[in-house]
Amino acid sequence: MSRKYLIFALAVILTGSCRNNTAEISGKIENPVPGEYLFLDELKSNDLISVDSIMISGDGVFKFTRAVKYPSFYLLKINQKNYLTMLLTPGERIKIRTEHDSLNFPSEISGSEGTELLVSYNRELLKAINRLKSLSDIYDRNIGKPTLPSVIDSLDLLAQSYLNEINRYTKEFIDRNITSLVSLMAIYQQVAPNVNVIDPSRDIAYFQKVDSSLYSRYPHYDQVMIFHDKVAELTARYGEPGTDTGGPDKRMTAPEISLPSPAGDTIKLSSTRGSVVLLDFWASWCPPCRTENPNLVYVYELYHKKGFQIYQVSLDKSKEAWIRGIREDHLEKWIHVSDVKYWNSVVVPQYNIESIPFNYLLDREGRIIAKNLRGDALQRKLAELFK
Repeated sequence: MSRKYLIFALAVILTGSCRNNTAEISGKIENPVPGEYLFLDELKSNDLISVDSIMISGDGVFKFTRAVKYPSFYLLKINQKNYLTMLLTPGERIKIRTEHDSLNFPSEISGSEGTELLVSYNRELLKAINRLKSLSDIYDRNIGKPTLPSVIDSLDLLAQSYLNEINRYTKEFIDRNITSLVSLMAIYQQVAPNVNVIDPSRDIAYFQKVDSSLYSRYPHYDQVMIFHDKVAELTARYGEPGTDTGGPDKRMTAPEISLPSPAGDTIKLSSTRGSVVLLDFWASWCPPCRTENPNLVYVYELYHKKGFQIYQVSLDKSKEAWIRGIREDHLEKWIHVSDVKYWNSVVVPQYNIESIPFNYLLDREGRIIAKNLRGDALQRKLAELFK
């Protein structure tokens, strides 16, 4: 190839590369205020950096282009209270239609899966915030009334119920999107100042799960590095998973479970006495659970003949999805039970389950000897027990 054509080929390659790394944000603001500015800010470390701005035109049409090397968080902003959080990926073409006063909840959005997920999550978060605010309004209306103490008791119960609901929704959102940076944004959310949706003192394992997934994929992204350091600090403060006091204590006999199998017959947990048992809580809709299942197949094949059994309890809400998950992950060889009631399953309060995957390792007498062992940690523990 001649030097002339080589230079031309390189120019084409480089031009194509630049184009692929360029994200485009375009759309229309309904009922615009001409003369106002629309800003594009990048979230860098712990600061927002303004990277571009345009004056809003009379027809509300706008367009930004931005060179993006890897998935990054940006804000499309009119002011400090009216903005849209976006997860921009190289090559994306985001199209937005929104009212002037509700940029954070556009009526139409396409072209960016990450941004669409963030908008969807923020809608649910806003519902929770509004429900909690309504309780605060009820409290204000009852100040000075003799019934206030009983009203407070009722409001506390409702508030806890609302918090539990958004906590579970957020955990499921993270589980479904554990490989995406949207999980990083979700785990930081609050429903009020200093009221975290996911509290690290109770759910340190979720912070570690997000860190483990994202740090392996985006080790050079500053937001992920900051989070990685934060999780190390939180782990030092709150301990490793399994050191919490929630659920049955170690050396305690695991509470009885008696639930239907896929075939419809009832199988009790106590029927496994005489074997070392992994009591595992999972669901077909839970990606981290499905990721761990091949490890369960491996250890079952390795130790079943030596006296190892798995009693797997599903939090599925559909029997068909539950059975399909068992079949797809090749889990047919061990015990499966479920009442198919999702988070309303009887085992959730019985075992204080706040997230899945979740498990206990039981000795041959049905006593708890370990909690939340997965991957290499489970393999090491079983190797120790069956040596």
